[in-house]
Amino acid sequence: MDANDAQELQEHAEHGSRDSSMRPVAFTMSVLAVLVAVTTVLGHRTHTQAVLYQNKATDQWNFYQAHKIRANDTSLAADLLSVVAISDKNAASKIARSYADHEDKWLGDLKKAQEDAEALEARVDQAEARADRFDLAEALLEIGMVITSVTLLTRSRIYWYFGIIFSVGGIASALSVLFLK
Repeated sequence: MDANDAQELQEHAEHGSRDSSMRPVAFTMSVLAVLVAVTTVLGHRTHTQAVLYQNKATDQWNFYQAHKIRANDTSLAADLLSVVAISDKNAASKIARSYADHEDKWLGDLKKAQEDAEALEARVDQAEARADRFDLAEALLEIGMVITSVTLLTRSRIYWYFGIIFSVGGIASALSVLFLK
């Protein structure tokens, strides 16, 4: 909804407030406008949260990949030490033990990095699910507000009732976010 649409709805609401039979409709439109604004802000913030979690998950997967490459390089160097002719067997053995210690440590680090990345991806999915609910709520509330505004033009309250039905659906969608895991 842009500024012109909001201005037009406000004019309809002001016109409706002059007619006492249309005051409840005008009030409903005002409440719906506030609910649309709140739902829009919550939806935008939730989308931003999903993007930030996705960035963190990407960073974590990059960290995982860097450790995986380092572990693979160390394993290759250790394999190479075992097959080439070595002039100082003691030094080579010490280096091989050092590589083995690093490989053991990196194996644990890899597992933790993978778990952290998967946990962040789960948070992305959760944030996107919440954002989808807010988007649906915003759309239903806006539809409800527009249908309600038709009441002021036609003086037929059936549109007000239809607008309320859509708005209740929007409120339910927004509240359903509370029940998501």
